[in-house]
Amino acid sequence: MALVVGLIISNLIGVPRWLDEGFRVEFYIKLGIVLLGATLPFTLIIWAGPVAILQASMVSLVTFFVIFFVARKLGLNQRLAAVLGAGGAVCGVSASIAVAGAVRARKEDPPIAITLVVLWAIVLIFALPLVSRALHLPTGVGGAWIGTSEFADAAGLAAAQSYGGLAGTEGITGTTEQALTSYTLIEVIGRDVWIGIWAFALALISVTKWEKSEVNARPKAGQIWERFPKFVLGFLLASILTTFVVHGHTLRDYNSAVKPSLIAPLTALRTWAFTFSFLSIGLTTRFRELASAGRKPFLAFTAGVVVNVILGYILSVKVFGHYWASLVTP
Repeated sequence: MALVVGLIISNLIGVPRWLDEGFRVEFYIKLGIVLLGATLPFTLIIWAGPVAILQASMVSLVTFFVIFFVARKLGLNQRLAAVLGAGGAVCGVSASIAVAGAVRARKEDPPIAITLVVLWAIVLIFALPLVSRALHLPTGVGGAWIGTSEFADAAGLAAAQSYGGLAGTEGITGTTEQALTSYTLIEVIGRDVWIGIWAFALALISVTKWEKSEVNARPKAGQIWERFPKFVLGFLLASILTTFVVHGHTLRDYNSAVKPSLIAPLTALRTWAFTFSFLSIGLTTRFRELASAGRKPFLAFTAGVVVNVILGYILSVKVFGHYWASLVTP
């Protein structure tokens, strides 16, 4: 809603361009990512199990490289290709902005990726539950497929909740909690932690490879540190601090005591940070400027969508289907 409101104001009412500097998109998104780390203790990642981490990592890697190389083949510059790839590989909007700052992408690159992320996220909100319903997938399996294939946390949660509500009807086995738990393990824990990894890796590549070839000079160590996305350190530090807090608790204790008293308030703050970020994105996005990008970014991102959905189905249903179908919820 914040994104829609910002887009309406910017494109129908109009905002002076000199105000753009006041809408601190990167500040809000980096703050949100640090708070994301505070809600993801390492122990929770361990509790998630190797299946969730493995499946999410495979999808993140494959989707990124498909979008990146298709974009490059279509003639798009490497920075826009990286921003598009990150948007498809992780939690779309957050990753697009974080990686854009890490590689010093053009100002117009993040809005292009964000527009495509939101477009496909909305399509998949309806498509994935409908197809899962037609295939009579167990709710745990459907939730895992949604978590693997969706491009935004909120959109994926809506789709998983929708499909979980069909439990016990039309031959669909499982519970609503299984759909939500499998979705959370894949999307929030498995994929979101890749934001920092991609930002760090691409910042390093940008400094040591892309910019070196552009200026024909050896990069200095100080420059690499300057370009290093500091919010990654904040993400890790916040996660470590939360890990110390939850140390000694079981998963049941975590969900019954730690989560409502500590994690829930931090999650609320993270939500506000992302909300202000989306509002700022909308207020600084002009559709007329996006139109100049042409259809190539759409084709590159859509190639990633196709691979993402197919690979997600294979992993969730064929490879790890038994695990997700018998998932025990806390």
